[in-house]
Amino acid sequence: MTDLTKLTLAGALDGLEKKEFSSRELTQGFVDAIAAANPVINAYVVETPEKALDMADASDARRANGEAGKLDGAPLGIKDLYCTKGVRTTACSNILDEFTPTYESTVTQNLWDQGAVMLGKLNMDEFAMGSSNETSRFGEVANPWRRAGGDNAKLTPGGSSGGSAAAVAADLCLGATASDTGGSIRQPAAFTGTVGIKPTYGRASRYGMVAFASSLDQAGPIAKTVEDSAILLETMCSHDPKDTTSLPVETPDWRADVTKPIKGMRIGIPKEYRMDGMPDAIEGLWQQGIDWLKDQGAEIVDVSLPHTKYALPAYYIVAPAEASSNLARYDGMRYGARVAGDNLNATYEESRAAGFGAEVQRRLMIGTYVLSSGYYDAYYLRAQKVRTRILQDFRDVFEKVDALLTPATPCAAFAYGENADDPLAMYLNDIFTVTANLAGLPAIAVPAGLDGQGLPLGLQVIGKALDEAACFRVGGALERAAGFVAKPEKWW
Repeated sequence: MTDLTKLTLAGALDGLEKKEFSSRELTQGFVDAIAAANPVINAYVVETPEKALDMADASDARRANGEAGKLDGAPLGIKDLYCTKGVRTTACSNILDEFTPTYESTVTQNLWDQGAVMLGKLNMDEFAMGSSNETSRFGEVANPWRRAGGDNAKLTPGGSSGGSAAAVAADLCLGATASDTGGSIRQPAAFTGTVGIKPTYGRASRYGMVAFASSLDQAGPIAKTVEDSAILLETMCSHDPKDTTSLPVETPDWRADVTKPIKGMRIGIPKEYRMDGMPDAIEGLWQQGIDWLKDQGAEIVDVSLPHTKYALPAYYIVAPAEASSNLARYDGMRYGARVAGDNLNATYEESRAAGFGAEVQRRLMIGTYVLSSGYYDAYYLRAQKVRTRILQDFRDVFEKVDALLTPATPCAAFAYGENADDPLAMYLNDIFTVTANLAGLPAIAVPAGLDGQGLPLGLQVIGKALDEAACFRVGGALERAAGFVAKPEKWW
């Protein structure tokens, strides 16, 4: 029998339906793979093998009775941002200590309701603040990919969903939940040769997700193929009365959109995404993507998003401001870590100083500053006005085109330490992705080629609000044209 862990989600579900193997056999394969690889990859911060096998047995029983759900028996990894009842959830921060929720997030509950199996909780940047997965209290995640030519430098899988991307790329789960505040699904997907989609803001409930920036955070999957990402997103999304930003809309059949032709679609190429100093590999891949879409009958249209250059500075005002408000609840009083001080204020201060890492502290200080008296109008209010202009740019452009094609990242995966001393260089990793978050639009990253060092590169498709279907159609077309089947050479 083929190594079951190498199957796609669609392939595994098909095999389970045909009774070629059981969920227990499939799950045991992943449990064994995690046990062997995780000491090196460090993708999982909590492993739940007993729970996984119990869930697999229950799935096999349901399937035998003809009661299988859409994901029945499929082993998945869950980002440590999602509350999971009875399983430690810390957002990879010391401030949450050994916090174990007594309730389930809506997104994960949707997965369990359709029969999915939980393999464990996945590593991430602390409170989802980072682009390299090196701010986690549990240490760095190793990208399964390495540079060609015997270079053994440890590469980042991207962030903040680095554990999710690395686990999918290393065949340590069939798919994984992730979250995207400024690119934290799409950038790690591009760095690891996987597919990641951020849906329209409000498509997926934020109930039970540890908050970073509430007007930007959105749940989504990282998967092996565009089809797999559609299968997962269909289950993850739902209207939820427990989340006031949840949209009361039906979830379409996105899996069917993946194979629909793109002939006649108008695809916009925003000129502002062509940057000075862009690597030749990124520029070349973008042009290749344009040619692939032309060959399949799409019309290519040059467009302008004039306020794009303000997106990154606006994001790094809005997101820290919302974080400073959201993270004020972590004070060492009700749950999580506490460092006793001489008085109440000292306890607050010492608990937060010990519990929050350096990057979180940096962003909280920025956020508190831009919200403070005398600076609110100059920074936060102005950033929100810029955000409105960015949204209007997209609305204007989407009157002419059906979707946009851009690079997913400005570079391939970099080695740990290469940007560690320069926060600004790290923040620039989000330069192609933050606009979709600021405007609340769906966007997908699809692996499309390798750079000169043998590392994966991705293309990004941005769609209109609530038009994930266009992202899946164009993403599927890119996937077919690229024929990307490269996998990291196993060294772990």
